[in-house]
Amino acid sequence: MNNKGENFNMNQKNSKQTILVVDDSPVNIDVIDSILSDKYVVKAAISGKIALKIIKKIKPDLILLDIIMPELNGYEICQHLKADDETKGIPIIFITGQTGVDNEIKGFEMGGADYITKPIRPPVLLARVNAQMAIKREKEILEENMQLREDVERIMRHDLKNPLSPIINLSEMINDDNLTEDQIASITFAKEAGYRVLNMINISLDMFKMEKGTYVFHPEQVEILSILHQVLQENSYSINYRQLAVEININNHPISKDSLFEIPGEEFLMYSMLANLIKNAIEASPKNEKLLIDLGNVSKYFISITNKGSVPENMRDKFFDKYATSGKGSGSGIGTYSARMIAETQGGKISMHSSENETTIIVSFPK
Repeated sequence: MNNKGENFNMNQKNSKQTILVVDDSPVNIDVIDSILSDKYVVKAAISGKIALKIIKKIKPDLILLDIIMPELNGYEICQHLKADDETKGIPIIFITGQTGVDNEIKGFEMGGADYITKPIRPPVLLARVNAQMAIKREKEILEENMQLREDVERIMRHDLKNPLSPIINLSEMINDDNLTEDQIASITFAKEAGYRVLNMINISLDMFKMEKGTYVFHPEQVEILSILHQVLQENSYSINYRQLAVEININNHPISKDSLFEIPGEEFLMYSMLANLIKNAIEASPKNEKLLIDLGNVSKYFISITNKGSVPENMRDKFFDKYATSGKGSGSGIGTYSARMIAETQGGKISMHSSENETTIIVSFPK
């Protein structure tokens, strides 16, 4: 090997994965090179300062790092790398003559992926390196698949929303004056379905990010009553079909036309959550009953939705689980799950209480 120090060709193209060996002993570097060079591109640095320069330039797939070295020791080099967003993901295997559990523990605490003691045994070194390379490749494949899913969902959202918007807009523009009740009901039903599909499209990618823990929450004051009125209007056909009486209270007092109720959150997330919960409550309600929505902001913010239906006992413990559904042939089991994810993403909690003839869902948020 002729690339010790900084002697390496930056333009070199090679499909093999690259390993950087950091060791102040040329003998140790030659030994490692002889073990790994058939399968990997092996580069070397004989000091910590040289190593940091090389790593910035070539971004190796793996670093084999000696601990005891002059100027910067292995732990200090590792600390530098883990503090830098560009290099913190590079796996590091410590190689050292030091033995003892405490040294191994320190290596892992510093962020090392593995720990090998000298003298180096070729089969052990090769096996440990192969294992770390396999793990790294699996992570890369997972990240590629996640990115692909995001791209596909983004394209689907765009392509599905384009033809859907005119359908919703047309139903809004139709004048009800010259239509029969059945025609009005059909148009209202189509409009509600369009809004539901649009909501599903909009929330799909956000849900994926919430599940990954990568969703960035930007809270602002959200006026909840306007969202409730919109959701209830979108579900007017179902409400009228079941002849439900809808009542909304704030701190146990009926709302007026001037009432406001604000909660810190994101408007679209609040809309999506309430659209799912209210649709679910309407579908679970028996005919000629009341749908009660209580809002409160005394010790904490809460939204409570009560209907006169009952959740089967075998469903109560998994009501907010993904794909959990009961009694609805067309149900996907996503609605209540997404409501839970949205509530938790916004710092809230959600719960469900059901008896023989009443079910209440409570979403609470800290003040």
